[in-house]
Amino acid sequence: MNPYEERQTERDTMVQDQIAGRGVRDTHVLAAMRRIPRHAFIPPHTDAASRAYADGAQPIGEGQTISQPYIVALMTESLALTGTETVLEIGAGSGYQTALLAALAARVIAIERHAPLAERAGRALGTLGLSANVRLLVGDGSRGWAADAPYD
Repeated sequence: MNPYEERQTERDTMVQDQIAGRGVRDTHVLAAMRRIPRHAFIPPHTDAASRAYADGAQPIGEGQTISQPYIVALMTESLALTGTETVLEIGAGSGYQTALLAALAARVIAIERHAPLAERAGRALGTLGLSANVRLLVGDGSRGWAADAPYD
């Protein structure tokens, strides 16, 4: 089954109840969150995978989590992206936020310090066809990434 078709009802409910229901109004952010399958960014066959659309952070390995859907939406909305931007993301983690940014911005430079997470995120982005405008790097992003600057 196409991952975009899987669990669509859960995504719709997540967006309606957890995100729009809490005041996120950016129609582009809401549409991207309805479209992008959050479960594709959580390790399969885990308890967290079954809770992909729950109202909370979920473990993804390496002591890291995929953030609560509402927080992801709120952060993304606050960027007020128009589709022309180059965005720097520090701490790509699962790649879910990266995927949303890729759907909303012209270019995304994402840095993740945990190689296993970056590799899994890269595979998920590729499987979903969301890697064309993403550069996913493994490294310490605490000082940014000057090589692709400037960022919007």
